[in-house]
Amino acid sequence: MRIIGGKYGGRRVQPPKRIPARPTTDIAKEGLFNILNNHLYYEDIKMLDLFGGTGCISYEFASRGCPDITLVELDSKSIRFINETAKSFDFPIKVLKTDVFRFIESTHEKFDFIFAGPPYALNRLRDIPDLVDSKGLLTPEGWFIMEHNPNHNFDEHPRFFRKRNYGSTIFSFFNSKDAPE
Repeated sequence: MRIIGGKYGGRRVQPPKRIPARPTTDIAKEGLFNILNNHLYYEDIKMLDLFGGTGCISYEFASRGCPDITLVELDSKSIRFINETAKSFDFPIKVLKTDVFRFIESTHEKFDFIFAGPPYALNRLRDIPDLVDSKGLLTPEGWFIMEHNPNHNFDEHPRFFRKRNYGSTIFSFFNSKDAPE
């Protein structure tokens, strides 16, 4: 796994084999960040990474200068790896050890960008866009992107506005319920 761009672009990060996560592939990350680079000013946003896994998406944001990153993950081994990696690069990643659904229900924060990379077999995967929307977690100009496989389709969701496929990895893009018309 490598950091694709920004200050630490090209640096390799090797998660331990025992982490129960499926890191986003470098090809999919590169495609995603080619889109995001044209729409985001990383230095000005507050970012939330749900189902942080190996931390690869948060590292990309941090490498590009994002100053405020919150990552939610439940697995202790993953958290240890993410904290060690963030410290070694001096990345501003605040890691919360909690269940994503509990976090969504309890937080009162708003974010400019939210990324969710849930396990593809997660029973409640379909609920995530509705929960993010109903809890008002996005700022009016904010984006929520969820990584999923072809077994899920969000094209009819009221906040859906774009989809990108990278093999078996799909990114569905959603906007805020408070988005300007």
